[in-house]
Amino acid sequence: MLIDTHTHLYSEQFENDIDEVIARAINNGVKRFYLPAIDKSYTDKMLALEANYPNEMFAMMGLHPCSVNPDTITEELSHVKEWIDKRPFKAIGEIGIDLYWEKEHLQTQQDAFKTQIEWAKEKNLPIVIHCRDAFNEVFDVLEEVKDEKLFGIFHCFSGTKEDAQRAIDFNLKLGIGGVVTFKNGKIDQFLRDFDLKNIVLETDSPYLAPVPFRGKRNESSYLTHVCDKLVDVYHLSAKEIETITTKNALDIFER
Repeated sequence: MLIDTHTHLYSEQFENDIDEVIARAINNGVKRFYLPAIDKSYTDKMLALEANYPNEMFAMMGLHPCSVNPDTITEELSHVKEWIDKRPFKAIGEIGIDLYWEKEHLQTQQDAFKTQIEWAKEKNLPIVIHCRDAFNEVFDVLEEVKDEKLFGIFHCFSGTKEDAQRAIDFNLKLGIGGVVTFKNGKIDQFLRDFDLKNIVLETDSPYLAPVPFRGKRNESSYLTHVCDKLVDVYHLSAKEIETITTKNALDIFER
């Protein structure tokens, strides 16, 4: 069994063929799907998909940094808090800092990140981190809040070897997806220096499709291409990659 630890299957990009997309993934051995939240506008769609596939889909709750805005932050965080107090979720995510699109809301992003980390600790839940053009800023926050209750996944890891070590030192697994198959992705050059126990697999569908589908809509069935790349990187069989990364994912989400 493979686990897609990060997939936005409730996205509008799947609204016309979601059942076929899920069937293809299951046929490829992907049996569990973890759904990161974005913001309140997506909650109903995400929870509806989980309700339709209760044995396969597992929702997280959180506020994506790209949805952080000073004008709506109070309302959005209240929405997250209301839901995590109402029912169980598998993680708080995806949360973090994104400076790719704009930098003016950095302070608000940092505050939202910290607040949600504290909620995760209160609920004994993992965090799932989104980081884009913001490794130092993310690590600064983690340095402030680190303790034995901090654990989770550094989603879509695309940093340097040093960044990988820092993430692991904060008790985070590295979420490895399509980027590992890119010629300019670079992480394949040093990943083997880190024990496979630190790795979980993800697609981030519908984004970041692996080679040979780069540039097209990503879907969870393509997780096998990520697994195949790790076979090359680690010189292990596909079965070994599958067994170890699945255990790692369950250790995070189902403890």
